[in-house]
Amino acid sequence: MNLLVLTSTKGSYNSVRPEAEIYISLLKFGYNITIMTQHDSEYASRFREHGIKIIDEHYKKKISPNTIKKIRSVIKKENIDIVYAANSKSISNAVIACIGTKVKLVTYRGTTGGLYRHDPSAYLNALNPRVDGVICVSEAVTKHVRKQIFSKSKKVETIYKGHDTSWYDTTPVNLELFGTNNQNFNIAFVANVRPHKGLIYLLKAAHQLAKYKNIHIILIGENISQEPYLSEIKNSGMQERIHLTGFRNDAPQIIASCSVLVQASIRKEGLPRVILESLAGKTPVIASAIEGNAEIIEDGFNGFIVPIKDADAIAEKITKLYNTPERLKEFSNNCAYTIENKMSHRTTTEKYNNFFNALIKDKK
Repeated sequence: MNLLVLTSTKGSYNSVRPEAEIYISLLKFGYNITIMTQHDSEYASRFREHGIKIIDEHYKKKISPNTIKKIRSVIKKENIDIVYAANSKSISNAVIACIGTKVKLVTYRGTTGGLYRHDPSAYLNALNPRVDGVICVSEAVTKHVRKQIFSKSKKVETIYKGHDTSWYDTTPVNLELFGTNNQNFNIAFVANVRPHKGLIYLLKAAHQLAKYKNIHIILIGENISQEPYLSEIKNSGMQERIHLTGFRNDAPQIIASCSVLVQASIRKEGLPRVILESLAGKTPVIASAIEGNAEIIEDGFNGFIVPIKDADAIAEKITKLYNTPERLKEFSNNCAYTIENKMSHRTTTEKYNNFFNALIKDKK
């Protein structure tokens, strides 16, 4: 099968790996793969090592005549069977480029919301009749997409973007770099902070955690050194034990060295990558009850689900794990089980293969 992938791989190595490794793993099923992506991205060299053809493309515009022309040229030259567009700007260009061709067009959907029948821009996305299939990152996303599409023949399916525990260095990060140590009870929070990420609720929970002198909080990401976060940290009672690292390429390794991760988002998300990275590192997660989180975190098994915007509940669950180290260890073991079974990279690749093959059979 000849597969053309349209995607951006310009992010950090850790951030693009769950998607990029899918294409490498599909090679074992006999795919001939061409990827239109940035030729200088961190993952491009790994693609080339495996014999995947790279065509340089940066996807700067939602509608680019040059990009559309390039896609159509590759479809013809490489005798493409399926075009898979994996980011928003590649999708809109692919929709136009595939008109008049016989290829099957598949798009990716990673977020709930933002796709509605009344929005004209949605018809340059998954709602366009030219789109044959939509791969959704979670059941929550799939549910939303199915409510919006008109055609019952359009194939819409959930395929989790799985992980592999072998991707992450198991050597503990020396947390003394950040002002704590690996013997303390360390809480990780990761985000380039915006209000909907819910950091304020973890910081409010810190007021109740201050009495436990070996509890530390490690905040990983950008935009944290601003209000209202700085004031909340100052007034938390544990200001000296809340550590800001800034952006880190080794965030998954830092999480793996912590006792627990808190994911406190207050807005719907597809399938938060940071939660999967945490589970892959065997670090339990305390997550807010938004759609998507509950598909990964089984309450009382590999972490806890807490009500949205509930600092008291976050503090309560942290305290529970702090006071019961045996339960924390049990949760840690269950994290690995979740990745190796429900959220494995192997299962993801198999489902992609099955999805693409089903479309080709329909074509015939």
